[in-house]
Amino acid sequence: MEYDACCGPLHRGERPAATAVALMRSRFTAFALGDVDYLLATWHPNTRPADLDLDDAVVWRRLQIVDTEAGGADDPAGVVQFRAQYVRDGSRHILHERSRFTRGGDGHWLYVDGDFVD
Repeated sequence: MEYDACCGPLHRGERPAATAVALMRSRFTAFALGDVDYLLATWHPNTRPADLDLDDAVVWRRLQIVDTEAGGADDPAGVVQFRAQYVRDGSRHILHERSRFTRGGDGHWLYVDGDFVD
């Protein structure tokens, strides 16, 4: 999917993510682009770190959505399980996580936290 049709409008603040999966995809792309401001803005304030220092040696390659629970346009919360492929120092890796999302006071989706999946 093209950036301007998917994540660009979210990153530019033109519209919020409609679903938890849409927010997950936009956050993966933000990691790939190094968009720390977007990552922090879409992180729930109760779990958001004070700052975020991304590893410049990591190159994010691919996002695979494995499973979802709720997280639709009319849901108050949702779970997205994903695998994110990345390369660091010439070695390939996979981050497999089950992430929790909720809606903030303004109704926009926010990342809460996640658990690694073995």
